[in-house]
Amino acid sequence: MTSTISAFTALGLIEPLTRALTAEGYTTPTPIQSQAIPALLTGSDLLGIAQTGTGKTAAFALPMLQKLIENKKPAKPHRPRALVLAPTRELALQIRDGFTAYGRHSGLRHACIHGGVGQNPQVKALAAGCDILVATPGRLLDLMNQRFAFLDAIEFFVLDEADRMLDMGFIHDMRAIIAKLPAQRQNLLFSATMPDAVMSLANGILKNYKRIEITPQATTVERIEQRVMFVSRENKKTLLHDLLKGKDMQRALVFTRTKHVANRIAEQLAKSGIGAEAIHGNKSQNARQRALDGFKQGRLKVLVATDIAARGIDVDGITHVINYELPMDAESYVHRIGRTARAGTTGVAISFCDAEEVGQLRIIERTIRQPITVDISHGYHAPQIADRKDGAPLSHRGQRQGKGGGGGRGRRPHRGGGNFNRNRAA
Repeated sequence: MTSTISAFTALGLIEPLTRALTAEGYTTPTPIQSQAIPALLTGSDLLGIAQTGTGKTAAFALPMLQKLIENKKPAKPHRPRALVLAPTRELALQIRDGFTAYGRHSGLRHACIHGGVGQNPQVKALAAGCDILVATPGRLLDLMNQRFAFLDAIEFFVLDEADRMLDMGFIHDMRAIIAKLPAQRQNLLFSATMPDAVMSLANGILKNYKRIEITPQATTVERIEQRVMFVSRENKKTLLHDLLKGKDMQRALVFTRTKHVANRIAEQLAKSGIGAEAIHGNKSQNARQRALDGFKQGRLKVLVATDIAARGIDVDGITHVINYELPMDAESYVHRIGRTARAGTTGVAISFCDAEEVGQLRIIERTIRQPITVDISHGYHAPQIADRKDGAPLSHRGQRQGKGGGGGRGRRPHRGGGNFNRNRAA
């Protein structure tokens, strides 16, 4: 306990917050917390570039709570003092849970508003007065237009997952919300990647800001073992079932590109006796929360998700991430596999790659600046891949034809991409 308190008090945090951190079992600040908390306590704006799982929620929640405590004001009806914007319902709820945990001794009130549920409880929470508001853009703008929420008292503004906000088309909603904020405020923007559009957005919001970059853009967590398995599209279902039967596959998050495929996979797994549910944008908020709770509590072994729905998933103990379909962009790959190896643990990321996805695989490898190991342990053999430098095909020792057993042998780094015959991938 002493080490916990001393580690966080050294950052300038006050006793009610360090007491809450002790109750949560936190002992050492993460790198982003160590750098962000002192800067934010001085009143600086902040641009934080950090991957998921680095502790960024606490990095902005703790100093925000402290400054609101030290400058205690009564929360006015419909006028929160701090605003956190998040792209998805799941992430908003996750951030809300963080404020609940860290602010348990603060005496501050917070509310979370998002779509997918009725607005009446959210309107009542705003009317009662809340110090901190966590919101998704669409629902917040809707309540603002109905004159249930006013932003003229905002002292702190946090834009979380800015890159995903832009990917989801929230730029116009964000601009409309930002236009209603007072000029005098402290601004924080967090993003896992920093494309030009996000940088332009940051420059329009932040003033004399401090930039913190914890990991190079689009690099992957070192504790994640990454593999790729070449398989024809029609055999992906069989391969997925084979993998999920493994004893080491304790809690798996499976990614697809579309809601339709996510539903189909979850239904097929459930019929075969494997606890699984799908989570995506067409599901009601109650259904999504029920599936997420089942996954967290161990009632479900598998959660099948699309990229947008999974952005806010923060579940400890995910042993494997399986890319049933490769994402269309490399940044999404980084976000996907970052759901495992959290809180200092290790994890495995397995990507299925069919003939039409090889180009995407090559882009991912170039972006993360490392080759992904080819895994032929289940009898699926790698195609001949043209080397990027000289075009000579690579041989893959240990390849076996057909379906067979196999442990860890036969794995080797995949050095490039190229077309391959579907039959040879099966």
